[in-house]
Amino acid sequence: MIETTKNQHEQILRQAFRTMDAHQAQEIRQAYYNVIEGLHTLAETLELADLAVGESNDHALINEHLIACTALEAMKKSLLGRIL
Repeated sequence: MIETTKNQHEQILRQAFRTMDAHQAQEIRQAYYNVIEGLHTLAETLELADLAVGESNDHALINEHLIACTALEAMKKSLLGRIL
């Protein structure tokens, strides 16, 4: 997204949250933070678990850890964190 478009998108999102039902906005806010927290926890837990069982399981857990990290990186593209 080019910077002008990103700024426009952010303003549109801010306006959407200003005009939506407060309960719905809170649900979105809570869901967003739950997802971010859950992905952090998942990534960390998988990484630590792989230390114990990785060799014998072809590091399958570290591969899942990397997927969780990729999901976290994808969420950084979202403007919700800045708005919420």
